[in-house]
Amino acid sequence: MRRRRPARPLPGIRSGRAAYPAGVSDFATALADRDVLLLFGMTPPRITVSEDRAQEVADAMLTRLGGLDIDGLILYDLDDESERTDEERPFPYLETLDPGDFLDQHLGALDAPAVVYRSIAKHDEPSLTAWLDSTPQGQATVFVGAPTSDRPLDISLPDAQALCRARRPDMPLGAVMIPERHGGRGDEHMRLIAKQEAGVSFFVSQVVYDMAGAKNVASDYAYTCRTRGLAPARLVFTLSLCGSRKTLEFLQWLGVDVPQWVRNELVHSDDPLGMSVVHALDTARELRAFCDHLGVPVGFNVESVSTRRTEIDAAVHVARQIDFEMRR
Repeated sequence: MRRRRPARPLPGIRSGRAAYPAGVSDFATALADRDVLLLFGMTPPRITVSEDRAQEVADAMLTRLGGLDIDGLILYDLDDESERTDEERPFPYLETLDPGDFLDQHLGALDAPAVVYRSIAKHDEPSLTAWLDSTPQGQATVFVGAPTSDRPLDISLPDAQALCRARRPDMPLGAVMIPERHGGRGDEHMRLIAKQEAGVSFFVSQVVYDMAGAKNVASDYAYTCRTRGLAPARLVFTLSLCGSRKTLEFLQWLGVDVPQWVRNELVHSDDPLGMSVVHALDTARELRAFCDHLGVPVGFNVESVSTRRTEIDAAVHVARQIDFEMRR
């Protein structure tokens, strides 16, 4: 039986975590009730695949996740980010199936809540309203803004958040946390607080390879919450494995800060995937301990966006190990 360790809030913080009965499986319950939240992230298949092939991908992932006690399956909504940088994209952008459609049509056997990402740049108010109104209870969403501020939008991120709050106040609403942005501007924690005040109840980070950067934003966020008497929302840190130099190049193209010492370990290792597994688990242990110290609810999103079987299996192994070490 899993035993919950009570969070240790910083002095002066109001506790906003409700007690929920055991056995309730919707995402809001897991978000409030888990000591360590565990999510698994995947990208839907390419839009060009057949219905049969899409179902094969879904069935294979469900089989791999069988027996793994995750609190939610994240389904990403990819966007072409080429306009964000002049550097050549290491992997070509391939449009994928809509994550909501992939969930509805191919993941009916999923025995966990879903967290569907929504790229606001792909929507206007009517289409987002229609999707919110059709989404079943127990599901969650994460709204993602445009890759750059130059892209014109039919609906802004704050307006999308307000729409979700108005149409679906029962739906857990998440947002993206970018530690690298905090390192550059020093204000990511204030962005988190503004989004929390707009109705966001959890944050999912960009892929974390730099533990110091992740700890910096978590610390600034926690202590600013303390000064405001605000209960911190849950911070979910994303872990992604790197099995090749090209994947490492892609991480850096995405803006992920990979410290030089980590680069060296991955580049010079005879088994970069195995080394990446070790680093991911060390990162999870350190961030869990640090967030416990801060009194910030914590979680991990182990993402699997590779098509290579060895990398997918390694991601499942990381998720299973986090479950075993931190939740059993």
